Amino acid sequence: MPELPDVMLYIERLEPRVLGQTLQRARLASPFLLRTVEPPLRNAEGKRVLGLRRLGKRIVFGLEDEIFLVLHLMIAGRLRWRDLGEPVPRKRGLAAFDFASGTLLLTEASTKKRASLHVVRGEAGLAALDPGGLEVLEADAAAFAVALRRENRTLKRVLTDPRLLSGIGNAYSDEILHRARMSPLQRTQNLDDAGVARLHHATQETLREWLQKLRQETGDAFPEKVTAFRPGMAVHGRYREPCPVCGNPVQRIVYAENECNYCATCQTDGKLLADRALSRLLREDWPRTLDELEEMKSERLQSSAERLNDSPGK
Repeated sequence: MPELPDVMLYIERLEPRVLGQTLQRARLASPFLLRTVEPPLRNAEGKRVLGLRRLGKRIVFGLEDEIFLVLHLMIAGRLRWRDLGEPVPRKRGLAAFDFASGTLLLTEASTKKRASLHVVRGEAGLAALDPGGLEVLEADAAAFAVALRRENRTLKRVLTDPRLLSGIGNAYSDEILHRARMSPLQRTQNLDDAGVARLHHATQETLREWLQKLRQETGDAFPEKVTAFRPGMAVHGRYREPCPVCGNPVQRIVYAENECNYCATCQTDGKLLADRALSRLLREDWPRTLDELEEMKSERLQSSAERLNDSPGK
């Protein structure tokens, strides 16, 4: 899912292309995209774009007459900038927004169609879509601490809760926690003031650093390779690959449709966090440390070798 750095980059690259431009036409290819009926989408046509902003992980187009188009890309939604009049792709296309300067295509590489478009009028209508999370890049340590401690949750859950912190998802929360050297399952009530300050610093540093990296990679072009899995990431999407800090293999916890990646050496004092599915299956045999995990692997390799040597014909 595009998160704060990705959404900010989209907005920065859209501004010189659509700011001050008139939305000539909005073409919907999927009726499931539009989640509101009042005001109608056609009311946005013929209106100039007066501003662009981010609302959590959403992209907001502010048009004349206080009409706002609010795009939420969800997991698989992506934006493409093309020549004016470009047709909406048949399989993945959801919508096209035509301006004199070009066409903005919205695609989604998923059959579940989770991306959404809301059309609202006025700041009050826009505010109704705001989950209310703290803008972490603008917040000082004190405000961050208040948001963090509002509920007693795991750090992973708090970082990705849009009601508490704005714009952070699965990918960058992994990177933030690795930089802060904190367990994703540590609870907020157990975090002292020094820990909160360290997490606040790691959050701002990680997001700013990645935004700058994305800017440099994209240049003045429109971003075409928006992904949650980037080669320069420390742990996210790097299960079993070496941690860039200590060299030990990155671990993971699998839950629902997501996974949390972490380094046991850097973040959990060498302890392996229980994966729900595997820990239930293995129970008391679930390895608790990296050493136990390596020992288990060695035993399995040895057992496999012995079975091979004892097989008929050997």
